[in-house]
Amino acid sequence: MSQKRIALVTGATSGIGEATAKKLVAEGIRVIGTGRNAIKLKQLESELGNDFHGVAGDITESFVIDALFEAAKTQYGQHPDIVIANAGQGLGGSVLESDLSEFQKVLHLNVTSTLSLLQKSAQLMLESSVEQYPNAAADIIIIGSVVGRNISPFSAVYGATKFAVHALAEGLRREVGPKGIRVSLVEPGLLLSGFQEAAGYSDAMVSTFKEKFGPLLIGEDIANTIHFMVSQPPHVHISEIMVRPTRQDYP
Repeated sequence: MSQKRIALVTGATSGIGEATAKKLVAEGIRVIGTGRNAIKLKQLESELGNDFHGVAGDITESFVIDALFEAAKTQYGQHPDIVIANAGQGLGGSVLESDLSEFQKVLHLNVTSTLSLLQKSAQLMLESSVEQYPNAAADIIIIGSVVGRNISPFSAVYGATKFAVHALAEGLRREVGPKGIRVSLVEPGLLLSGFQEAAGYSDAMVSTFKEKFGPLLIGEDIANTIHFMVSQPPHVHISEIMVRPTRQDYP
């Protein structure tokens, strides 16, 4: 294709999202990135040039999701044909011990806002991208987790939100896959980022992870996986990939 693809990446200011934005731009894909850190987004614009445009905002607000798609249209002339639902937050603790008020916030971000983004993405792709299949690809990629498949002893309640996200991914795949839209799930294992601090994991716990399972994953490892998935021919759909550090046995 002579025309560049356009990707929308949520949670683009750190971790997997930032690494993915950088990887896609390096591979010739234009990126609309979002996050709450406006300063970081400006830095990424300066670093990555015209192929990256940041939209600051809270993805749990529906008007922010609308603004992302409008920005793609304004900046690059069309809606995204790659959408990466990455924004999310962890929450340490078991079912018995988790803070319910914190869980409500995590549930809203990890599940409700993800569903909103998936609906908007799929609706617009059905309007524009489907008619181009099999000459062009349309991708929706959801970042899940190994704890969305295996119950975690240290974050069971957070894992429940990822079980839900996995269900949304599979449900949407069955709806729009037959119409030429690829819906894929990436399930990272233990990965070093700002995630652990935001989830309330102690330094001692993170040190234990490093000692027991290290070297741990970094954002670039998942970014490489995502690029591999979206670069396949349009008729090839990689539905799910689980990526663990080699020494991580569980979860």
